[in-house]
Amino acid sequence: MLFRNEKRDSREAPPQAGGLRVPLLPLRDIIVFPHMVVPLFVGRQKSIRALEEAMNKQKFILLAAQKDAKTNDPAEDDIYRVGTLGTVVQLLRLPDGTVKVLVEGKKRARVTRYLSNAEYFLVEAEALEEACNKSTEVEALIRSVNATFETYVKLNKKVPPEMIMSVASIDEPARLADTIVAHLGIKLEDKQTLLEMTNPAERLEKVLGFMRSEIEILEVEKRIRTRVKKQMEKTQKEYYLNEQMRAIQKELGEKDEFKNEIQELEEKIKQKKMSAEAREKAEKELKKLKMMSPMSAEATVVRNYIDWLISLPWHEYTEDKLDIKEAEKVLEDDHFGLEKVKQRILEYLAVQSLVGHTKGPILCLVGPPGVGKTSLGKSIARATGRKFVRVSLGGVRDEAEIRGHRRTYIGALPGKVIQCMKRAGSGNPVFLLDEVDKMSTDFRGDPSSALLEVLDPEQNSTFNDHYLDVDYDLSKVMFVTTANTLERIPRPLQDRMEIIRIAGYTELEKLNIAKKYLIPKQHEANGLKAENIVLSDSALMSIIRHYTKEAGVRNLEREIASVCRKVAVEVVKKDRNARIRVSAKSLNAYLGPPRYRYGKAEVEHKIGVATGLAWTDMGGELLATEVQVMPGKGKLLITGRLGEVMQESAQAAMSYVRSRAEELGLERDFYQKIDIHIHIPEGAIPKDGPSAGITMATALVSALTRIPVRHDLAMTGEVTLRGNVLPIGGLKEKVLAAHRGGIKKVLIPVENEKDIREIPAVILKSIEIELVEHMDQVLRKALVLADPENYPKKPATPPAEPVPAAFQAAAGPPDAPDIVTH
Repeated sequence: MLFRNEKRDSREAPPQAGGLRVPLLPLRDIIVFPHMVVPLFVGRQKSIRALEEAMNKQKFILLAAQKDAKTNDPAEDDIYRVGTLGTVVQLLRLPDGTVKVLVEGKKRARVTRYLSNAEYFLVEAEALEEACNKSTEVEALIRSVNATFETYVKLNKKVPPEMIMSVASIDEPARLADTIVAHLGIKLEDKQTLLEMTNPAERLEKVLGFMRSEIEILEVEKRIRTRVKKQMEKTQKEYYLNEQMRAIQKELGEKDEFKNEIQELEEKIKQKKMSAEAREKAEKELKKLKMMSPMSAEATVVRNYIDWLISLPWHEYTEDKLDIKEAEKVLEDDHFGLEKVKQRILEYLAVQSLVGHTKGPILCLVGPPGVGKTSLGKSIARATGRKFVRVSLGGVRDEAEIRGHRRTYIGALPGKVIQCMKRAGSGNPVFLLDEVDKMSTDFRGDPSSALLEVLDPEQNSTFNDHYLDVDYDLSKVMFVTTANTLERIPRPLQDRMEIIRIAGYTELEKLNIAKKYLIPKQHEANGLKAENIVLSDSALMSIIRHYTKEAGVRNLEREIASVCRKVAVEVVKKDRNARIRVSAKSLNAYLGPPRYRYGKAEVEHKIGVATGLAWTDMGGELLATEVQVMPGKGKLLITGRLGEVMQESAQAAMSYVRSRAEELGLERDFYQKIDIHIHIPEGAIPKDGPSAGITMATALVSALTRIPVRHDLAMTGEVTLRGNVLPIGGLKEKVLAAHRGGIKKVLIPVENEKDIREIPAVILKSIEIELVEHMDQVLRKALVLADPENYPKKPATPPAEPVPAAFQAAAGPPDAPDIVTH
């Protein structure tokens, strides 16, 4: 750090009376007195130039205070007329542009007039003479001031004690007054008044008055401090006496609530069955609690922690019902269908009865809304004789919701898993984690990652909650999770669980569920007797087909409830014992006109129209695919709000047709003279997936060859450029949709043969399922042909040799049709 040092001739005397042209430095919140050395930080450009002028030309500078410290650009009237002439001792430029300067006051001066200067304040000033004749009165005043200053320093800890000796050595009244005033905490206006006083004796007397006022204030502050200290001592004394009183009460056998509470906790810890680690932790925390004040905040935290350790079921288990027949009866009573889930529960109970103990299974029920995933958890608990707890994970985005908060946080709690275990009161409940696919991630962590330990049979025996900070055994818990789709569940989490898909109900299953569960439930909910309302099977089937569109039965229950309410109105109006029959014909009067149309097969063979099968969240749907051929220049137009995968399937189907043009009886360049439009109706509904590949290829061939497609046939499968048919998903839902629409035959890929066993036997009796592995087979079965065995025709000439890759690169891509999608 380098300072520029101002080297003055030591013989140079302070300025005498008379006019003196000097730069002026306006000061904020400080007044510099003669004989004072003060450091200043200067940031205003005019002030910096004034300092530089004084420094460069070894001039004096007038240090005068502003009347208002907040004024950034003061005028002449904003600055006091009387200031102090001083010299610049040291000057340092700081990196931020400000200047640190050390100035020394020399003599009082008054501004006579301001001179014109744009860069800084330039004034004409005259030095103020101070004359004081030493007299007995002045000597007495000096002694009083010294004695009072000594008292002031003893009361004011901010002034160093060394100042007493420094002040005592000054015998000049003027310098004594100026030295003491620098250490007084008085207002700026009062300091300015002292600066303007030229009579040292009067100034000294004024300083004495200020000192005595400050001493009075300091003595009051001292009394307040002493009083506060005594109050604190009194509080400590009372605490000590209260502790003594408690000790005496203990000796006398009187009640001590806090001590009794600790004894109760100690007794509970001894009686509670818990792991060795948890017991050691509880005893350690109890020992810490004994040393604390009962009123402290930390004591409450420790007490809550011990309560959590005691209240958790460490070794308390309910006994499983191992009667397979009884469990099967419970599951059948509660749910219709859902054979896979029921079978899995019975398998678990059978193994449990043979082996004695197995790790709790982790089932993931995946299916559309309303198929009974959540209610199935309660049925599992009832069938196994276990307690049931449920936690919804929809919208959970904080990892602490699963793992708990650390005890350092205010209001810390264990995670939802430990909270539910406490609520269950047993170590082996059926634990339903609902909507596991609805969790999200943000800056607070990833809750799905926190579930990895909970749902891993190899790890959850030592689950560690952040709040408990001890291992807890979850291996005997039967976890059941539910989700609408698997795509939103991270792959590592899927790997931990046994996925069971619940595809949805057939119309027949819905009919049985309505008659067995929903109608009796709505009778009771709406105050109707069984004889008040008769819902015919045709009416129920009409509700299922025309008033609901779902895989589950939630909306079906709502529509049945709506019918029951309207019947209740009629019963109240007519007769409490009235019998009202609701048929398919009278349904319009209760529910209004039909809301939905379900997919139906075409009534006659049509050219360019093929029936495909699609899977949606609501179940299966028939997918009519239309192809129209028009004169044009080779454009391929695809509409119907299709996703990227489906558009690619359309392009693959077109490429297959082009590659088989000769066999199909088409010219090799047929696509250059026409525009082809592929459309899938219901354009408002987004559609995607590869399974419509063979449907679009069939419709294309039909439109180009003018051969009709069978109206009572539907198909599903992905097509490759070579015409191979690849497997698809959701076969059960698709076949159900075909059955509902009156389809007689369904073409499916060979590799989907394994999925046929999932389709109900009653459906297979009315639908013929045929397996295909190449597009040629699809065309033979789907098109209305006179000679299906010889279609497509074999090429007359062998195919051309493949073009070398180097030639292809040089020649550029083959002439392909433009593709337009909407």
